[in-house]
Amino acid sequence: MDGIEAVGDAVTGGLLARAVEPQAGEATDPGHAHENNCLNCGAKLAGPYCSACGQKSHVHRSVRAFFQDFIAGMVNFEGKIWRTLPMLAWQPGEMTRRYIAGERARFISPVALYLFTVFAMFAVLNFNGALSPGTATKDMKEGLRTAIAADQQDIVDLQAKRKVALAAGKSTANIDRKITKRQADLAESQKVLSGQLTTMTDADDEGDAPDWLRPFIKNVQDNPEVVSMKIQDAASKYSWLLIPLSVPFLWLLFPFRRRYNTYDHTVFVTYSLSFMMMLVIAGGLFVAMGLTTLASLLFFVPPFHMYRHLKGAYQLGRFSAVLRTMALVTFAFIAASLFAAATVAIGAM
Repeated sequence: MDGIEAVGDAVTGGLLARAVEPQAGEATDPGHAHENNCLNCGAKLAGPYCSACGQKSHVHRSVRAFFQDFIAGMVNFEGKIWRTLPMLAWQPGEMTRRYIAGERARFISPVALYLFTVFAMFAVLNFNGALSPGTATKDMKEGLRTAIAADQQDIVDLQAKRKVALAAGKSTANIDRKITKRQADLAESQKVLSGQLTTMTDADDEGDAPDWLRPFIKNVQDNPEVVSMKIQDAASKYSWLLIPLSVPFLWLLFPFRRRYNTYDHTVFVTYSLSFMMMLVIAGGLFVAMGLTTLASLLFFVPPFHMYRHLKGAYQLGRFSAVLRTMALVTFAFIAASLFAAATVAIGAM
């Protein structure tokens, strides 16, 4: 079912992106008009499309026509992808500058690309199980089992050392303290693994936790998988928050350059975020194929891409681009942290 839902998310993303950008300069159908007036707005027709509202002159009412429109929309979107992706990957600054300058027909708009990559990213992560509610629980249990085995082995080794010390007539006080500590850790890990121990600390029980935080902690304790699903849902629905959270940091990078306005920064941020999500998609696919090492190497791509993007889009020198890239990497972590906090608050509270 997860695989079917993942495919559905990807298709939904493509359709939604296409809805945002239904026509943006592609060649139109050269077919002939079959109506004198537009069936949508009533304007006089003089070609295959209405000059007033853009609807096709002749509208088919058949299932075949429905699927033809569906495929045409996806194919046209994909055609622009193959013109957009190479430049976004290697010449992001030039593409951003050209789009801002008015070359809109050649490239997918930032919003359409962002919507598509968001849906595709969540589809891939759901497909390979990275966002499965049970994944975190499974990893935690594996970690606990490893810790239990290590504590058990440490206790056996310490008891052997204690016997040697006793035989030699030496003090075993230090070894006894270590054994007691390991036994306490082992008992606690076993209780957590069996579900007998809550995650609320003694400090929380004594009232040190703020009152407003207690319902959240209890909710996470009682329904960890439900909370995880709600947080993921919030991250998907409110992914657009990353854009307004990131744009102010671009202002800080160019406080005295009035030639660049809010629109320019927004286009830059949206294209940049789209590329970062594509890296997550690629990493998810590599992990699904068992290429974990190759996926980990993608971690080093963002700073290099940010450098090229800044240098090309804002026409910076090398030194200026390097300094601003270092600042942008820091700002990106801050924006991501703010977004994570917002989605956790929305999803869990």
